[in-house]
Order: sequence, then C-alpha cells, then structure tokens
Amino acid sequence: MTRSELIQKLALIHHQLTTKDVELTVHTIMEEMSRTLAKGGRVEIRGFGCFTCNYRPQRQARNPKTGAPVLVPAKYVPHFKAGKELRERVDSD
Repeated sequence: MTRSELIQKLALIHHQLTTKDVELTVHTIMEEMSRTLAKGGRVEIRGFGCFTCNYRPQRQARNPKTGAPVLVPAKYVPHFKAGKELRERVDSD
C-alpha cells in the first residue's frame, strides 16, 4: 500500500474528513516519526511494531566491478520489528 492509497482509504472510511485533512494528518504522522528516528528516538505503535535506528560500524568492503577495497563509513539505519499482534495476523492469513 502506498501513501496515496492509504490517504484514499482513510478518506473513504471517514466521510466527515476531507481528503486534504486526511493527507495533512498522514503527512504529519510520517514527519513526526521521521523526526523522532532522526534524533535517535524510538517509535512504537502498539499492536503494529516498533521503529528504531541500528548502528552499523565502519567496515571494509569491495567494489564488485573492480574488486578494489572500499571503506564504508559508519552509519545509522532504520529498523522495524513487527509486534506480536501483527506477526500473528500475518501468520494466520
């Protein structure tokens, strides 16, 4: 499901809200989640899952085309861990 599909679905479910209102709400939620993760925080949505940032240390890699060694810098990457309820729903279907 894409962001625009989510907005359309929510607008259909909640007739009292305009599509612009739903779009603003979804944008605000995504923006706050991104901002929290960028600060190193954690976003937990009960029944769905938890978003965190994992640290990956600096490492030596190889360029697949030339075989030359390349230094990959340390970085933080987003990580999602599904909640129990979500795992059970996906597994049962």
